[in-house]
Amino acid sequence: MIYFQLFWAYLKIGIFGFGGGYAMLSMIQFEIVDHYGWMTLEEFADIVALSQMTPGPVGINMATFTGYTVGGFWGSMLATLSLVMPSLLLLVFVLKFLFKNKDNFIVKSTLSSMKPVIAGLIFVAALQMMNPGNFTDFGLHQNNISVIICAVSFVAVFFTKINPILLIIASGLVGYLVY
Repeated sequence: MIYFQLFWAYLKIGIFGFGGGYAMLSMIQFEIVDHYGWMTLEEFADIVALSQMTPGPVGINMATFTGYTVGGFWGSMLATLSLVMPSLLLLVFVLKFLFKNKDNFIVKSTLSSMKPVIAGLIFVAALQMMNPGNFTDFGLHQNNISVIICAVSFVAVFFTKINPILLIIASGLVGYLVY
């Protein structure tokens, strides 16, 4: 039964998740934490962090880890394949269509109108990651360091050309020293 649930959960995410791993975070959180209860919100935040640090797409890393946690090796294979399968099948058909109609006005306008929607999905995922498991205290206590690290990192990435890897290392060092 668990294999069917893994397959169905990640197949739905693979079909309806559009815009990459970060845009799918809210769907993955709903399925993993809220619907099936396979892990807590804090464990989910840890998996997101690990998925960002490991090579590969975030969504696939999360599917592999969740599948392994819930169903072992075969669970990880099933969750990963069910997440990727809709995209691969759709890619074959869409590419054929797009190459035939690449100069069509409707096709061009549809693709350009999707950009703000994807940006909104990523923004919602970022808001959902600002939960008590990641930022537990907004008062004048030690956990304000997490909020400060987050804000400084955002400003540094958004307004300067600082290497994100250096920011990750610096944030980790500050977090290690403070906590």
